[in-house]
Amino acid sequence: MIRQFQNIFKIPELKRRILYTLGLLTVFRIGAHIPIPGIDTEVLGAAIRNFSNTLFGLYDLFAGGAFRKATVFALGIMPYISASIILQLLGAVFPYLQKLQREGEEGRKKLTQMSRYLTVLIAGLQAFGISQFLMSPQMSARIGDRVYPVVPHPGVGFVLLTMLTLTTGTILLMWLGERITERGIGNGISLIIMVGILARFPNVVVSEITLIKEGVRGVFTEVILLGLMFVIVGFVVLLTQGTRKIPVQYAKRIVGRKVYGGQATHIPLRVNSAGVMPIIFAQAIMFLPSTIATFFPNSDFIQGIMRFFSIRSPVYWIIYGVFIVFFTYFYTAIVFNPVEVADNMKKYGGFIPGIRPGKRTAEFIDNVLTRVTLPGSIFLAFIAVFPYILMKITNINYDLASFYGGTSLLIVVGVALDTLQQIESHLLMRHYDGFLKTGKIRGRRR
Repeated sequence: MIRQFQNIFKIPELKRRILYTLGLLTVFRIGAHIPIPGIDTEVLGAAIRNFSNTLFGLYDLFAGGAFRKATVFALGIMPYISASIILQLLGAVFPYLQKLQREGEEGRKKLTQMSRYLTVLIAGLQAFGISQFLMSPQMSARIGDRVYPVVPHPGVGFVLLTMLTLTTGTILLMWLGERITERGIGNGISLIIMVGILARFPNVVVSEITLIKEGVRGVFTEVILLGLMFVIVGFVVLLTQGTRKIPVQYAKRIVGRKVYGGQATHIPLRVNSAGVMPIIFAQAIMFLPSTIATFFPNSDFIQGIMRFFSIRSPVYWIIYGVFIVFFTYFYTAIVFNPVEVADNMKKYGGFIPGIRPGKRTAEFIDNVLTRVTLPGSIFLAFIAVFPYILMKITNINYDLASFYGGTSLLIVVGVALDTLQQIESHLLMRHYDGFLKTGKIRGRRR
């Protein structure tokens, strides 16, 4: 393994790409500690604790803790992701966007440009909402004998300055992500999210060591938790990499003096084609009640209902799991079109052995995809709910439990595997051994 790491830095281009990526990610982490002007960071830290299990907590996850500190990168890369998802969903409705999606490189450039403009609009609206949220009465905290507001001098100036700062921070993050994708290694947007999530891990380790020293938790318990983490990560890797291969045969065609086709290949249907999106959608919906409840702290009726939507409630787990299964099928239907795949196969002379081309092929692929997605969606729901079950059983805090499943673990594993595969490709292209000699990374050619 050490030799494989050494091989990485023997290739000048790969070495340059990795160092370039690390440099831009460092810029991201520096910006995540620079607060926006006009706020009292000490009061903010005391006031924001009440919003950890709301939509604001989910947003803070993708912002790498920058939202909690109200830094220049408080919006994170989420406006750009939201813009991309909106255009992708609208592509299933509007013919013009469908046409752009089929135009290849030129269509992709136009969609990227539209995503950028939409990102500016979404970031501006969200920045305005955050400025109003920071100036609201509930954003205050008692320090000593007095209650201090987060924004000492609210007004139009603070709103405009916050909108300009946060929108600019999002655009800068979007630019950093695109530069990493183009000149670095891995997907830049995904790496920014992953680094933001992993930035919380050192604090988790320090807090666990403190608990051991204080005698709150034993060493044996920590070893069991560590072993459980490795097992869960292994299952998540299997979920991420699992595919069902449908064999495809292409008939021979003679064009001029050349013979095309005649080879056998396959269609890889992923067990989890939707990725982490179902969990994000489900979390956004499940956090809505708790987010609304924060604005009615004195209502006994609202607080009574919130007991059923607590992350430690079995009712919450069941509803959350059902939403994830639903959104897995919903998002898979959007990103994978069996009719389009069947038409492309028929156009180029491809067929599935024993299945007629055209409509029968589309129905066959759809049936297989439906059956493959079911166990994938159920396991995805279990991975999402498992951190909450672990919190209920062991009384560990949410920061530690989030690394045992849910959005955090799926993003980290998925992005790490994708980046590792790209490094593997660079090594094999220059006749070096792969990153893992006996591994089975998807995309590796022997």
